[in-house]
Amino acid sequence: MTAPIRVLIVDDDVATRVGLRAIMSAAPDIAVVGESASAESALELIPSVAPDVVLMDVQLPGADGITATERITSRATDAGPRVIVLTTFEIDDYVFRSLRAGASGFLLKRARAEDLTDAVRSVASGSALPAPTLTRRLIERFADASTPNAAAVQTLTGREREVLVLIAGGRSNQEIGADLGISPDTVKSHVKHVFTKLAVRDRSQAVIAAYESGLVVAGAVTSATHRPAEPGLLH
Repeated sequence: MTAPIRVLIVDDDVATRVGLRAIMSAAPDIAVVGESASAESALELIPSVAPDVVLMDVQLPGADGITATERITSRATDAGPRVIVLTTFEIDDYVFRSLRAGASGFLLKRARAEDLTDAVRSVASGSALPAPTLTRRLIERFADASTPNAAAVQTLTGREREVLVLIAGGRSNQEIGADLGISPDTVKSHVKHVFTKLAVRDRSQAVIAAYESGLVVAGAVTSATHRPAEPGLLH
């Protein structure tokens, strides 16, 4: 039997924590291993409860969600905790900075229960970008095209750039394989190479790099039937 996904909930609002625990506990493949009302106590708790995913409120007393996310992800190994930021606002510079700090994705607090659990599964497996439409919209608004990511993107092969464009379009590993006519294992290999070359840990950071390098531009559409003329480039 596969071990359940271990989740730590970090939110200073008791009612929110109770609601999230109920949602997570109802999923047979997810286990809530701890709760915290502050970033400081969450950081102290992580070594003992060893979560796979941390649900992190962006606004906390004391150290905020950005600081907590950065500290969690900077000391984590590839198998270490992933962070999903929870927010009230759909488009928020605060949330974008959380993604840049290392969060794997974000969700609205009013999201449906199934969207919350699906996001936890996606982040734990690394196979898909949680809330891809919301994430792409946020990154399109706040990504700075003047940031020097172009050099790293230029180290990617043509196929790796294609994979990065599809990741930025919100495609899962399975969808990327279908689009490019390659096996899931080959997709995973390409994704791993993309992450290594871009020095990122998650799909969200890879998407930011894609936009800030100019590889993908705001409003671009990626699909199996709409491919860039030059591998991996959208105009």
